[in-house]
Amino acid sequence: MRIEPTAPYHSAQDALRVLETVARHADGVTETELAHRTGLEPGRLTAVLRMLRREGYVEQIADGAYVTGDTLRRLTSAHDRRQALRDKLQHTLDRLRDSVGAAVYISRYVDGEVRVTQYAAGPTTPAVNEWVDFRCCAHATALGKSLLGQLDHNGRRDHLSRHKMARLTSHTITSDKLLLSRLESQPPTVPVLDLQEYAIGTVCAAVPITAGASAGCLALSLPVEHVHRLKHAADTLNRSAAPVLLSLTI
Repeated sequence: MRIEPTAPYHSAQDALRVLETVARHADGVTETELAHRTGLEPGRLTAVLRMLRREGYVEQIADGAYVTGDTLRRLTSAHDRRQALRDKLQHTLDRLRDSVGAAVYISRYVDGEVRVTQYAAGPTTPAVNEWVDFRCCAHATALGKSLLGQLDHNGRRDHLSRHKMARLTSHTITSDKLLLSRLESQPPTVPVLDLQEYAIGTVCAAVPITAGASAGCLALSLPVEHVHRLKHAADTLNRSAAPVLLSLTI
């Protein structure tokens, strides 16, 4: 596995440092104390706390100190943690869908296969029509290429040996040499794109959200007539990925 830290990863790590400190102070901890204990500079700490409050991980009590919030208590509870995580991720995806104006997806690489584990779509943000099983066409989708990009060379070779690179549209890459070259040169901080490679009429983007040793990504899809919005939507998705990664990490 080849995992390179990205902006969402660093944001989630900062958030975890803050949460661990808050959790150790049942009576609350001030922002000044948090800055001292976490080493985060004030502007960065303020941004992290804003995100944590919005996501329900921390709450501010009467004297301004921070204590653990309801979201953190549910996700760290042994009782029905899996459902709590799924509910939290769905809430975050729904909000992301509305903020980027596109269908959004969480995908993970599990047991050598691409899996879309959750998504959020709507009447004005339709999900892509899965006309070919996503597990069979990682070479043609943004989310598949993002996941393959997080594997090492042998891992990519293994995957491609098990899944024929079928031509789905006139834009699909079917050369394993070309695909591997592009994956190798793809910067981890730049969204991976699918410009009608999987389906004519649809464009997609994906950003990595790797938690632990498991490759994951956050993706979006748009009708091709909205391709002019793709870069901005992908950048917004990238900036907004930290809460998803945080939920998966806790």
